[in-house]
Amino acid sequence: MKIKGVIFDMDGVILDSEKYYVRFWSEAGKACGYPFEEKHALAIRSMARPYAIERLKGFFGESFDYDMVRNKRIELMDAYVNENGIDSKPYARDILSYLKKNGYKIALATATVAEKAKSYLSRLDLLGYFDEVISAHMVKRGKPAPDIYLFASEKLGLCPEECMAVEDSPNGARSAVDAGCVTILVPDMDKPEGEITQRVYKTADSLKELSEILEAINRGE
Repeated sequence: MKIKGVIFDMDGVILDSEKYYVRFWSEAGKACGYPFEEKHALAIRSMARPYAIERLKGFFGESFDYDMVRNKRIELMDAYVNENGIDSKPYARDILSYLKKNGYKIALATATVAEKAKSYLSRLDLLGYFDEVISAHMVKRGKPAPDIYLFASEKLGLCPEECMAVEDSPNGARSAVDAGCVTILVPDMDKPEGEITQRVYKTADSLKELSEILEAINRGE
């Protein structure tokens, strides 16, 4: 089955923003009195609220106040982004342009609220490349559950098997793999380890490799 559409995660794949989530989750946790470290923020990348709460309570105990820390993280990160902006990842515009020119359907599947995601992409003049912007708030279960990729492929009018998914984190990659997408892992903040590296179709060093991978798949190689 040939690939007809590509579904991208946003943070750490299209936008160079994952580092800010890690930074400001850590700063917010400490500001709220928890020994929050980078490793804790990395553990919840791309993870939907219920799963993130469970994971963080596993780290800090049942009394962990997720909403307080998250609200502080949003406050800190929004202030930073409003002043400094966010850059796109290397080759993001190149691959989006390639896909658009070659007739592929393109969707975004992000944990970020849709309007905020669209705002970020608009600032970089990238929003117009996307046929659909899908937020975890539109589905019953966010990542690592497969719902968001199932919904994104449906919105594109394609089967999951006709879609390539591009993710940077293990949680996001599990979501895409379990949905049935051909999943490419492009690591951002850390090196992938464990079972997910065996389950994805391929691990790439950057978005630059995607067009070659896509062409090889569609040639049946």
